[in-house]
Amino acid sequence: MSEEPSRYITPAVSGCVFCPREITGRIVASCGTVFAIEDKYPASPGHLLIIPYRHTEDYFSLTTQERQHAEELLRTLKNKIEQEDHSVDGYNVGVNCGEVAGQTVMHAHIHLIPRHQGDTPDPRGGVRGCVPAKMRY
Repeated sequence: MSEEPSRYITPAVSGCVFCPREITGRIVASCGTVFAIEDKYPASPGHLLIIPYRHTEDYFSLTTQERQHAEELLRTLKNKIEQEDHSVDGYNVGVNCGEVAGQTVMHAHIHLIPRHQGDTPDPRGGVRGCVPAKMRY
């Protein structure tokens, strides 16, 4: 992809599971200021997280460059998934910002979740499912 990833590694923030240098062993891809790992608690097979090397709280605090690199990595990973798994029929791309929105790790990250026909009885409403009463409309 682009640039030397180690250039963007910043000091770890105590207690952040996405900051320790040990996480570098889990990296499956990178692009400049961001990297991807497999989600430890995947919503579906192939669920990935795109994370900035710099510790920053949520999507809204990403720099323009981090957002651009994240977009590039999302597209690259989507294409790779499609080349390796022809059974993928769709995707959810999601970001939780703040505890009330479901964010449990306060280090910005973007979910790329491959979806398969029939993996849920009625997928209509998609990400609206974060507020169950609003999923069906």
